[in-house]
Amino acid sequence: MADREAVRRLIEQAYAARGRGDVAGILADFHAEASFELVGDDKLLVVAGATRGHSNLTQTLTQLCAAFEFTKREYISFLIDGDRAAVHSRVTIRFVPKNHPFTTDMLDLFTIRDGKIVELIEFADTALIKHLTSA
Repeated sequence: MADREAVRRLIEQAYAARGRGDVAGILADFHAEASFELVGDDKLLVVAGATRGHSNLTQTLTQLCAAFEFTKREYISFLIDGDRAAVHSRVTIRFVPKNHPFTTDMLDLFTIRDGKIVELIEFADTALIKHLTSA
């Protein structure tokens, strides 16, 4: 999938599903053997690290969607080069267990193959996440 508009639609569709907390909708946009990584030390932050395959992604995404509700996303930049994309977003998220809203920037790096996301590497403010989840 090298069509820039198709890549953008796929990513926006996955983001829309994430905004709804729709795990099945998110997974529909991911390849069966896709990987997702929230960059960070998983010894310091339990939600950090990598996972691969729909079964593991289902578990990870279910936990993330239950804890972090995305209420707004603004694209700062959306770069597409062939089968790769980099998206810088400003997001408003509600940390559900404490009903705590916050706004932060995120950077997502995507690799697309056969019309599906095969890799998503996400950079987020892990210090903020650690603070919210441990306070």
